[in-house]
Amino acid sequence: MTVRERTQQLEQQALSPYAAQSCQSKGRQQPEEECPLRTCFQRDRDRIVHCKAFRRLKQKTQVFLSPEGDHYRTRLTHTLEVSQIARTIARGLQLNEDLTEAIALGHDLGHTPFGHAGERALNGLVDGGFRHYQQSIRVVQKLEKSGKGLNLTAEVLDGILNHKRGNTPSTQEGWVVQYADRIAYMNHDIEDAVRAGVLHPAQLPPKVLQVLGSTKSARISTLILDMVEQGPERIGLSDRIMEQYLELHRFMYKNVYENPYAKKEEKKVGKVVEELYQYFLEHPQELPWEYGQILEKEGKERAVCDYVAGMTDVYAVRTYEQLFVPQKWSIL
Repeated sequence: MTVRERTQQLEQQALSPYAAQSCQSKGRQQPEEECPLRTCFQRDRDRIVHCKAFRRLKQKTQVFLSPEGDHYRTRLTHTLEVSQIARTIARGLQLNEDLTEAIALGHDLGHTPFGHAGERALNGLVDGGFRHYQQSIRVVQKLEKSGKGLNLTAEVLDGILNHKRGNTPSTQEGWVVQYADRIAYMNHDIEDAVRAGVLHPAQLPPKVLQVLGSTKSARISTLILDMVEQGPERIGLSDRIMEQYLELHRFMYKNVYENPYAKKEEKKVGKVVEELYQYFLEHPQELPWEYGQILEKEGKERAVCDYVAGMTDVYAVRTYEQLFVPQKWSIL
């Protein structure tokens, strides 16, 4: 018996009937020989962690654009927090932790530079619109490994595509990630907003603090425990806890996500993204070589969208400056 087969046997013995079993995966688009050490979901997790798009998340905005300070969240640290919260929930519900982790680590690979502001800008430029969760699927299927993609399992692809609230994952593990994403961003956004001086802890709604907890750790623990108590059949929060979560969500939108001070730099995002997009539409020959295949097979609009969406905040600003801001020069 291989290590993988032993792991699969343990899954069958220990996991809930509602869990996804790696030995029953729907498989990959391109069939592969099984690994003797890792299950298919473990391999997917590793492929995501080692891909280029995952590394770029460290320089992509979470909430605050280019914050000064080392302790603000980036899209990468958010992803890691989602992963840990999701694994804790999955463990409590006896669901497949490896599948849960793979979905969580891959859920934001398609995010644009400048966070949701960048996504909104591209959405207004691209024919048919732009959604980061759809772009995440494109990243892992077509953009990584020089166009070969990561060839992930159907279950991981489904979870990544459907992590956004309102979508319907086909596995319980996918549902867990959808809720873990919401738990993570709500609580770390509070912490970042306090650090930025946009929010004071005393402003948080008293009833929310009474029910969910007065600290980040207490709130996360309350939300996770409540989900575990609901059981693996119905992934979600109880009515009482959900009511307070939604109240906190409304508060954050009013006081942080739409706060003029916190979002003052976002006005510039649309201009940067639009001008980069238009420039490369007019000069597709200047796209990096790896986008040549996309250019030939799917057209310049698709290639330019993929290129701009994949940029980090730093790279987008640097490219914009090189193209549109006069540079110093000297006569020798």
